[in-house]
Amino acid sequence: MTEAAQGRLGVLAEARPEGAAEVCVSFVLAPHPGSVAQARRLMRAQFGVWAVRDEDACDAAALILSELVTNAVVHTASRRIICELCAESEKLRITVRDEGCGSGIPRPAHRGMDEEHGRGLLLVDAVSSAWGVHDAGPGSGRTVWAELRRVAEATART
Repeated sequence: MTEAAQGRLGVLAEARPEGAAEVCVSFVLAPHPGSVAQARRLMRAQFGVWAVRDEDACDAAALILSELVTNAVVHTASRRIICELCAESEKLRITVRDEGCGSGIPRPAHRGMDEEHGRGLLLVDAVSSAWGVHDAGPGSGRTVWAELRRVAEATART
């Protein structure tokens, strides 16, 4: 029995259709704070398999994944969180799906200098090339995704 089937974190599936330009892997997280670090570890391991060597891209992806998983843990009453990592030759995409039990659509918020929380989506916006939210309605789930270049701009020019 897989870890996912036992209710713990585990890889669900890796999609690699013959001749496809995009490769994806998904895993399920429990809705607790420790899942954020677990998601980063799984992402780093998968990036090793995919030979994503650019440290800036890896760091940006880790930041994005951390913020999206944290939001799903903190702002929803989901029983599980599904993460999907996809890689193409030029692009990485990170998707986090929750059960959409929170209030409202996630949006970046400008906070005061002394506030400790609330800047996550501003960071996602700053380090990604694109990001967005799909809300399927109350109790039907919410998907937040972000894309970034597989090789950071500065590295690509040298």
